[in-house]
Amino acid sequence: MRNKTALILGASGQDGSYLTSFLALKEYRVICASRDADSNRFVNHTKLRIKGNVIYETININEIPTILRVIDKYKPEEIYNLAAQSSVGLSFEKPKETVESIVFGTLNILEAIRYSKQNTRFYNAGSSEAFGNQDAPINELTNQEPVSPYGVSKAAAFDLVKNYRSAYSIFACTGILFNHESPLRGPNFVTSKIIKTAVGIKKGLHENLVMGNLDISRDWGWAPEYVEAMWLMLQQDTPDDYIVATGQTHSLEEFTRYTFECLNLDFFKYVTSEGSLFRPQDVRFNSADPTKAEKTLGWKAQCNMYSVIDKLLDLELKKY
Repeated sequence: MRNKTALILGASGQDGSYLTSFLALKEYRVICASRDADSNRFVNHTKLRIKGNVIYETININEIPTILRVIDKYKPEEIYNLAAQSSVGLSFEKPKETVESIVFGTLNILEAIRYSKQNTRFYNAGSSEAFGNQDAPINELTNQEPVSPYGVSKAAAFDLVKNYRSAYSIFACTGILFNHESPLRGPNFVTSKIIKTAVGIKKGLHENLVMGNLDISRDWGWAPEYVEAMWLMLQQDTPDDYIVATGQTHSLEEFTRYTFECLNLDFFKYVTSEGSLFRPQDVRFNSADPTKAEKTLGWKAQCNMYSVIDKLLDLELKKY
């Protein structure tokens, strides 16, 4: 019996790269797709030493024929959609691009699966941003009240997945991932900015760290752990949606303070907050209830915010 084939859309990003590595170790035939596979250097794949063990294909998720071509060619048992615009802040600057890539991209993949008539299981990357501000811990049944174009798009994609699951009997799941970090995070993410700037201050390369709103609170986990939860969702007998998080919430000020404390730096001396960096709207507070993932998938986060920061600092300091 041949090994399973998995198609990963958005394979060059943080989650796509870790998922590629995870599936390759499980001896999947992994098809890594991006909109520019011919010119994409897949730098993260080089860092994870997986570049020679997978297949690369170009797919534009805004064009169903390109998705169908790859599905027909490789007949994947599993498809993971990690593509599209992934920055909340950028979504305020480029709302049209954000909606098109997330909502219509998800719709096109679902349509391609429907047209192909293959027994393909589908994972969709959801987000806690779809829920907006919530006082109680968020679970899979919490009402979605997004406050950003990114959150609105993720909420719409979540509903599309549910609709195709019930209307067309497609095995489709959404993983509602709360914030998850790694050294592969892009520089436009605030946690990457904090770690790199703090270490730069320690090494005498930066003078200070200018932040936006430090009062927001999030649930931060370790990205390499989260890709296992994605895979586990597609191994179940019944498709469903799951919260993936640590279950612990901290403010961005706590994240920043702990980072500076680890480096023996005075938070109050080096860190300032400027209103010009605030987003037009932002999720002030959310917390997660990942009970369902633990009970059904047998998955539980092993790293909390503090151990995530410890790992990131250790890896960043090794660069010097």
